[in-house]
Parts: sequence; structure tokens; C-alpha cells
Amino acid sequence: MIIAHSMKDKTVALFGLGGSGIATAQAIAAGGASVIAWDDNPESVARANSAGIQTADLRQVDWRAFSSFVLSPGVPLTHPRPHWTVDLARAAGVEIIGDVELFVRERNLANKNSPFIAITGTNGKSTTTALIAHIIKSSGRDMQLGGNIGTAVMTLQPPADGRVYVVECSSYQIDLAPSLNPTAGILLNLTPDHLDRHGTMQHYAEIKERLVAGSDTAIVGVDDSFSAAIGDRLERTGKSVIRISKRMQIANGYFAEGTELLFAKNGDRTVVGSLAGIGSLRGEHNAQNALAAFAACRAVGLSRDEINSGLRTFPGLAHRMEQVARLGNTLFVNDSKATNAEAAAPALSSFPRIYWIAGGLPKEGGIASLSGFFPRIAKAYLIGEAAPQFAATLGDAAPFEISGTIGAAVDHAARDAARDGTSEPVVLLSPACASFDQFQNFEKRGEAFRSAVLALEGVVPIGGSHNG
Repeated sequence: MIIAHSMKDKTVALFGLGGSGIATAQAIAAGGASVIAWDDNPESVARANSAGIQTADLRQVDWRAFSSFVLSPGVPLTHPRPHWTVDLARAAGVEIIGDVELFVRERNLANKNSPFIAITGTNGKSTTTALIAHIIKSSGRDMQLGGNIGTAVMTLQPPADGRVYVVECSSYQIDLAPSLNPTAGILLNLTPDHLDRHGTMQHYAEIKERLVAGSDTAIVGVDDSFSAAIGDRLERTGKSVIRISKRMQIANGYFAEGTELLFAKNGDRTVVGSLAGIGSLRGEHNAQNALAAFAACRAVGLSRDEINSGLRTFPGLAHRMEQVARLGNTLFVNDSKATNAEAAAPALSSFPRIYWIAGGLPKEGGIASLSGFFPRIAKAYLIGEAAPQFAATLGDAAPFEISGTIGAAVDHAARDAARDGTSEPVVLLSPACASFDQFQNFEKRGEAFRSAVLALEGVVPIGGSHNG
């Protein structure tokens, strides 16, 4: 645990008692502060009480006693309207922060020399975060991984010389971390997202910009206009900016050509790495993730050889183009995280011959936007509520069947792919749908796919495949 010494002898309000909220309350209390916590869910309040955390309805306390208010990133700060606790805090002039801000303050107090890499972006941030963490850990360094990727940041080990922090930050967490100051900050990309919580694309982009604006080295993907403008703006202020591009040559920074990773300085180009043969990093989107990882790891002192060694052994993330197994020439890939058409596009763009398992609870727009990839579809196996709609969209563009369930889809796709004469047919679960018609979440859906694949006779699991 990182103890919140910066809150010593203060009285702190906290709202949001999920796993990270309880961990944060305990870190603040351990630092010698008085914490009063609350949640709209009575079960969460009861769980906090049993963990020894003092609770009280924050509608019925004197906010003038609080020096700080720690808010869960899942609770609205501005849109569609501020949560009632935010209104109370603002009326009393109490600062509103999150657990990432507490982490930043503790690092500033205890050991600002602990390298700190922070990652954000609309797409790819979890893969990039996991990749950076893997590279650093593989190099033998002391690595701490947390934030939006699933480990509460205050549960990590405290700052120390040589201890490297790799922290994924959502826009919600950045909005609650005014002092965010990573050694290397990454902004991968920006597309419209979470606008229900941020109001406008402009506001969303402004929040994301804060992470790189506060960084010693700002690593900015420049393949979209919002991010490119942020990179230009930061450079004009004198910030050290490293640009990355997955699809165009740039004069200064990192870019990809096919599977090669290149670094350019004043137009002089050097090949610094290669993704050839790294199945977990296929596709243009993963080239961007790898470029960002390369730049960040170099910024905190890793050598090219250390980075390339880590790239070659990266297992990938579960449910994100996860290589599950092979059966003869057929590769089975679990991309259950693709819960809409935009999210399915990277996987569909990464393989030339696809036996596609798709469907579930349909999102607005369906799969019409994916029509450019239909020539790659050897056959589609449609499941869940979306099956009739997807069948209508595919029409004559690709063969399909309505399989109904993942089990049937895997069996039929494996059978058909075994008859395919190409060098590597791919059975791909990339549903382009929410999971909730048949599964509790996308993880359960991916596990069902994995189980069905591993039950096939003669199948060979791939070493990096995740269990459970």
C-alpha cells in the first residue's frame, strides 16, 4: 500500500466505495487523516464499515471540516450534471481529487525520482500499458502496474529508487488529478467517446491533454487531428514532445512502416525494432501501441535491446486479439473486447482470411461500417440477438450462417477453416456487439470462446493464452 502521508492530520471526505475506493480510504487513514466515506449503494457502505472505514451520509455533515474530497472516477464530475457530492464540495470550497492525484502527491513527497509512465487515449491504452509493464518487468526492473487497468493505484508498493510505475489513466481519472506529472506521458489517440460524461469532444480532448501537458516527456500520437493539434500546442510552450505515427513518415519521432519500427531525427531514419512474427502485436493499431511503448521505455532509461526483447515475448491482453490456440494451420483469436463495430475493425484489418464469429446485443449502426472488410470474410458465424440484423447487412457480400451460440459457431468455424487451403485461416471472435444478451460481460463471452476452442480435438494452446 502507498500510505497517503500528504493527508496527515486532515479531515477528508470520500465518495465511491468500490474496490479502489476502499483501498484509497484505507491509504488515507493509514496516513493519519480522518476519513468520512459514503456511497449511494448501501451494500458498499456496509462493506466499508466491515473494513473499518468510518462512514456517514455526506448530505448530513459539515463540509467546512473537510480539506479535500476524494471522488471515485466512476461518478459524474461535470456531465450530464455534477453528482450531488460535487455540488456540496464546490459550495464549501473543498478541492475535488481522485486516487491518481493522491498517488502523484505521495510520489512528489517520497521519491520524485521513481520513474512514472502514464498512458491515456481513446483506444489501445490497456494494451499499451500492459506492453510497457511487460517490457520493464522483462528487463529485470522493479515495476508497479496500476490505475484504470484494474489495480487500484494506492495498493501499489510505495515510491523508491529504481521503482518504475506504469499507470493507465482514463479521462475521468485525469479530470481528478490536477497535479499529474509523469516522467513520460502518452496520449495515443482521440476519437469521440464518453461525451455523456464530458459534454463535448473539445472538453474531452482538453482533459486528455492535461496528462501530456504535465509530463517531463510528452509522447503524442499524431494520426488524428485532435492529438496532432495537442502535440503542436505543447511544443510551442517548450514542452519536450515525441510524436508517434502508425501510418505516416514523420521527420522527428517514431513511426511504423509495415512491421518495422523507425525513429527519425531531423529526417534521418533509423530502424529501431520490428514486430515481424510477433502474433500478439499484429496490425496497424498495435504498431501504434508498440511505438508508444518504445518511446516511453527509452524515456525512462531502457535500451533498445531490452525493449525489443520485451516486445518479442509480450503475450497480449486477454480478450483483445488474444491468440488462444492452433489446430493445424488454423489460428483461433479471442477479440471479445470488441463490443462495437469500431472496436472490431482492428482485428478484421489484421488477418486476410477470416472465419468470423460475430453478434450479441447489437449497438447502433450494427456492422455496416465494417463493409470494407467483408471481402476478407471466408464465412461469418452469427450469434445472439444481432444475428438476423447482421445477416441482412452481410447479404451477398460474404457467406454466413446463423449459429446461435458460441459453442456451435466454434465447432462449425473450425470445421470449415480446416478445409481452407490458405496458409493461416483465422477463426476470429470479434463480436462487434455487447455481450449482455447471452453473457454477463465480454470477459465471460471470451472465456466461453476459449473453452470451446480448447475442447476441440487436436488443438494446441498458445503459450501466452490466458486462463480464467
